[in-house]
Amino acid sequence: MHPVNPRQFLDDQVPASLRPKIAAALQTAYRTADRLRNEESWLQTPSANFQHGRLISLAVDYGLVRLVESGALPFDYSWEYFARPTGKYLALRPSHSVITVSQVADPVMQPRNVAFRQNRRINNQPFFDFAEFADELEVAGEPHLILAHGYQDLNFAHLCVPDPVHSKGYRYRTGNLMSLPREVEVDGPPPEDTDTSFEDLELLKETIERWRKDHGEDA
Repeated sequence: MHPVNPRQFLDDQVPASLRPKIAAALQTAYRTADRLRNEESWLQTPSANFQHGRLISLAVDYGLVRLVESGALPFDYSWEYFARPTGKYLALRPSHSVITVSQVADPVMQPRNVAFRQNRRINNQPFFDFAEFADELEVAGEPHLILAHGYQDLNFAHLCVPDPVHSKGYRYRTGNLMSLPREVEVDGPPPEDTDTSFEDLELLKETIERWRKDHGEDA
């Protein structure tokens, strides 16, 4: 199996036509969290102010789920346990990948290196590596994508392909979704180009489907 360019894969999983809908859902969620804080005195204490990001996170999850349930996003979704089953997180499920959602202070860096993210991003190792290692690539799970958005203020949102090595950041990151529809250049150097073909992308998707079938996962 030949490696696939991460930008090509992300564009296949989340086409540009869907991204303004995601941006709009984020804007609504942030406004809802701010309005609720302003209306409820118990959310205006110093301790609550430090937890405002959690309120935003809950509103974002709700908004994204509504997009899926309304059909505006042609994905599935699931609620997954953290590595330690102390709670659950939202997993959006395009056709051949899993998207998790994270608030981050720095748009260039991956979210905090917790166990469930570490386990998921390792799945990206076979898909987007160098061509000379193609014979060694083996699908061991669904590719992991991240929707990363600004922390207290919605200054940015990016769809990202995380590198399996946390410290290396992203293999690819879109422009700022909050600047749509105006086209925005990707921050930092452009992603390394590969000679990925449409056939390579389809082969990857077929391989993921076989992995799901072999491991009892729904296609």
